[in-house]
Amino acid sequence: MDFEDVSPRPRAGDLLKALAREDLDPLSVADLEERIIALTAEIERTRAKKERAVNHKASAEALFKK
Repeated sequence: MDFEDVSPRPRAGDLLKALAREDLDPLSVADLEERIIALTAEIERTRAKKERAVNHKASAEALFKK
């Protein structure tokens, strides 16, 4: 069994901090563009999840107010 198999998964905040600290200097323009595309897709995925959560909460509140 590898150590990686039993170590705890990193928290989302830890991953974001590591991403922000990453050195961008060695990346080419193409690498930077690819990174921007990937991050933009992740932002959209996160916004969609947030929107679903807000709508779900509003639906639940409306149901219990009746």
